[in-house]
Amino acid sequence: MADFDLFVIGAGSGGVRASRVSAAYGARVGIAEEHKIGGTCVIRGCVPKKLLVYGAHFAEDLNDAAMFGWDIPNCRFDWPVLRDNVLAEVGRLEGAYADTLTNHKVEIFRERAVLTGPNSVQLAGGRTITADKILIATGARPLMPDIEGIEHAISSNEVFHLDKLPERIVIVGGGYIANEFAGIFLEFGTQVTLVNRTDVLLRHYDQQIVDRLIQISVKKGISFEFNTRIDRIARLDSGRLQISMTGCDDMEADQLLFAVGRRPNIEGIGLDAAGVELGENGQIKVDDDNRTNVGSIFAVGDVTDRVQLTPVAIREGQAFADTFFGKKPCRVDYGCIPSAVFSHPPLAAVGMTEGEARNRLGSVKTYVSDFRPMKNVLAGRNERSLYKMVVDESTDEVVGMHMIGPDAPEILQAAAVAVKAKLKKADFDATVALHPTMAEELVLMR
Repeated sequence: MADFDLFVIGAGSGGVRASRVSAAYGARVGIAEEHKIGGTCVIRGCVPKKLLVYGAHFAEDLNDAAMFGWDIPNCRFDWPVLRDNVLAEVGRLEGAYADTLTNHKVEIFRERAVLTGPNSVQLAGGRTITADKILIATGARPLMPDIEGIEHAISSNEVFHLDKLPERIVIVGGGYIANEFAGIFLEFGTQVTLVNRTDVLLRHYDQQIVDRLIQISVKKGISFEFNTRIDRIARLDSGRLQISMTGCDDMEADQLLFAVGRRPNIEGIGLDAAGVELGENGQIKVDDDNRTNVGSIFAVGDVTDRVQLTPVAIREGQAFADTFFGKKPCRVDYGCIPSAVFSHPPLAAVGMTEGEARNRLGSVKTYVSDFRPMKNVLAGRNERSLYKMVVDESTDEVVGMHMIGPDAPEILQAAAVAVKAKLKKADFDATVALHPTMAEELVLMR
């Protein structure tokens, strides 16, 4: 008899969900984690980053407060206070995740686990464990390019532990991580330059929304260098970095952050020994039931490189547990997944962009609301929000929703339900507006 019905390698979002639910169904479950329980999202990703976003928002809120009658003298930001409070919250969450596993009778092994066969793993301490099923949920890590002096640069992992804020930071990348940290550092008072190897940012989002973010970001003070690459990095005697580039002039900075993608964590976990097949990007290949080419080994989350989002990993872990231990076969629907960029201001989207809709559907109609939020009006802030609805002209079905502005991700979540349910533009038109709100624009577009 195997030691466990299920053994999970990696206690991130997908692994924790699969473990907890499988155990709730009565399975004997063990899980190994060599770092901290909670994975990228909780420990060094979306949770601590969102807390930094909240902290950064106070810069504008405190400035705007004067027009609302508040006198706030001696306003000063203390980075170590925010950093340490965020890390303390991360520690609390790690404990909560561990308690959840323990309360569901999942046995936790705080050490590295390596596959030794289709039904066995070896722990770093030397113990061999057998299991009927093995689930790999090792996630992904920041990609750091192979260039001279890369050891002087940091990834998003190290941002949360900086001793002090840089006076000037260069951020490399065009995705959501790069744009989010650009906004965070700018609001904290750092001079920010964002460098991208192409002239396209946030390529999966609607271009009109992205253009608005760029316009606002430039006005706020973020510098952009497009069609530019980093050639080498050197540490000067002053402690600053000399960054040599192609596409623009070389520059000096106190910090260089690379946010150019993430790579599945597949090295050194025994995939070769177990015969697990990999894809061309180094991801673990799985079928619709999260099963690899080895019948007893499964994988969920970023290590499969399907959709690298925490809620997707959680859905995959849930579907795995339901299917194989809950006797409720379930597969994840990857259509119509909402997403957000917690930039300043944030943007959010669900469904097809206008360009995608025209390519797939042919005839589409778009509805746009370009407005200045009420709070910005009184604050004297000229920043405008933009909401965009994409509709299949032949069916009146809303196939995409895109927005940028305060609280856009919070508003988009409800709109995503409507798009997922294939509601029509007429359904939005028939809904009474909730006034005065920004969200009411969704039902007022004509």
